[in-house]
Amino acid sequence: MVGSSHEALHRVFQKDPALLTRAFQNVLRVPFPEPRDFAVLNADLTEIEPVERRVDTLMRVETDEGAYLLVVEAQGKKDEDKRGSWAYYLSYLYAKYRCEPVLVVITQDSATARWAAQPIRRGLPGWHSLTVRPLVIGPENVPVIASEREAERDVPLAVLSAMTHGRGGKAAAILEPLATALRTIDGESAAVFGQFVESCLADAQAREIWRDLMTEMHYFFRHPVAEKVREEGREEGRVEDRAEMTLRILQWRDIPVSDGVRDRVRECSDLDQLEAWARRAMTAERAEDLFSG
Repeated sequence: MVGSSHEALHRVFQKDPALLTRAFQNVLRVPFPEPRDFAVLNADLTEIEPVERRVDTLMRVETDEGAYLLVVEAQGKKDEDKRGSWAYYLSYLYAKYRCEPVLVVITQDSATARWAAQPIRRGLPGWHSLTVRPLVIGPENVPVIASEREAERDVPLAVLSAMTHGRGGKAAAILEPLATALRTIDGESAAVFGQFVESCLADAQAREIWRDLMTEMHYFFRHPVAEKVREEGREEGRVEDRAEMTLRILQWRDIPVSDGVRDRVRECSDLDQLEAWARRAMTAERAEDLFSG
């Protein structure tokens, strides 16, 4: 469930993993080999001893030059404790997977970006046993994409632009071109990206502008997991659409769906019932929880 800018800032890379490697190449200007395959991994790094450690997003990327673990951390403010955690994350992940880890920090705040970019050095002065150099994505290096043509050329990057600039005065200029560009991709992806952007907009007026733009596109967000509703079409189409959206919400939240649950949802013709199930899908721990209550 995406209910905050913190969640949105790293979950956007789960929605489009290739966006992260394009950010390396086009935003950070860091050479990164072209990926062949992505896999989102379990972000829980807790060991047997009960000390909970969890990264925000963890992905494995396969390239012709080898495999990499991409650790994405969304950071809202300076936190010195995190610098120790980041060093631990990378050491632990390398020991566990024997795969090169890469730390990426994403933030909406310029001061936090400068803080996060400082190397983390552990060991003797002048002879460091461990050095961590985070790659930082933030408002100072993500371009402001304020033209429709540029937004349509790379919609996920335009989404990232709106998100990273969402707390500054440049956000409003990005929104209308982005809304137009979202029309060029599939409706489900547009709805999810739209919610990511809304979660990152700090200014109330900017959020209102964005909601108006989404309403014009027939996307109405009733919950932090973007729910797509199309006003046009027959009642049967709306029922089918709501049933499929309920199942997609569960799938998007990585909740297994049995054939029995899938069949029951698809066979239901009661729009009000499907609406209730869609709401429960946002918080359900199991697919079967749709039918309880």
